[in-house]
Amino acid sequence: MDNLIDIQVQIQKLQKQAEEIRSKEFSKTVQEIVEKMQAFGITLKDIQVNLGKPRAGKGRSKAVAKKPAAKKAGTKIGVSVAAKYRGPNGETWSGRGLMPRWLATLVAQGCKKEEFAIKG
Repeated sequence: MDNLIDIQVQIQKLQKQAEEIRSKEFSKTVQEIVEKMQAFGITLKDIQVNLGKPRAGKGRSKAVAKKPAAKKAGTKIGVSVAAKYRGPNGETWSGRGLMPRWLATLVAQGCKKEEFAIKG
């Protein structure tokens, strides 16, 4: 490893390895995030609202505390819903919100979503 070309070749190999590892771990990581979102009742709207907001204690000025909005009568925030659909690899979906990619892919291949309905 005496010259620049050897080092550049090694860098390319390592970058390829890193990308392979990233692609293998991507689906697993997304599934873990979805499971935590379901467990805590976090919605995509919650994520979008909080993106870009400064967090207290990170050297930024403290945000002024806002009075919590009044809850509408009859609304339940953060209620987990039982899964209604199960995929071939154990993925689940409650039937609420956008259809997950695993199910959308299967439907595009000609399957019906009712085939994946959890019975009982």
